[in-house]
Amino acid sequence: MVVVSSDLPTALHDRGLRVTSQRVIVHRALQELDRHVTAEELLDAVSQRLPSVSLPTIYATLELLEQLGMVRRVQRSGTTLFDPRTDLHHHLVCTICGSIEDLDSELETKPLERAAGKHGFAPERIEAVVHGRCARCG
Repeated sequence: MVVVSSDLPTALHDRGLRVTSQRVIVHRALQELDRHVTAEELLDAVSQRLPSVSLPTIYATLELLEQLGMVRRVQRSGTTLFDPRTDLHHHLVCTICGSIEDLDSELETKPLERAAGKHGFAPERIEAVVHGRCARCG
C-alpha cells in the first residue's frame, strides 16, 4: 500500500522506519526545487546542508520516497528524473533539448486497462509521455 502524504515523519513512523536528518533534508530539498530533478541535481541541492551525503544515499532516499508515494520516477531518454508532484498527470518530453513539462489532461484509460488485462497484467497507474519538440525548439 502506498502512503500518499506530505508528512514524512508520520509516513516513516507508520512503516516502522526512523526519521533521519538525511531523509528529511532530501525530501525538503525535493519540495523546494519543485521541478523534475536528477539524483545528481538533488545531491548538489543538499550537499550544503549535508556535506557528507553520497549519491547512493540520495538514490536510496528517493527510492524510499517513491515507495511512500512522495515522489514519482519519470524516464527521459535514458535519464531518470524524480517528480515531487505525485498527483495523476502526464509529461511532455522535448526530443531536442530534453526539457520535461507536466501535462494536465484527461486520458481515456479503459482501452489500455483492457489491453493490459489481456496480457495478464494488472495496471496500477497509467500515464502518458508525449515526445516531441517544445515551443523553444520549434
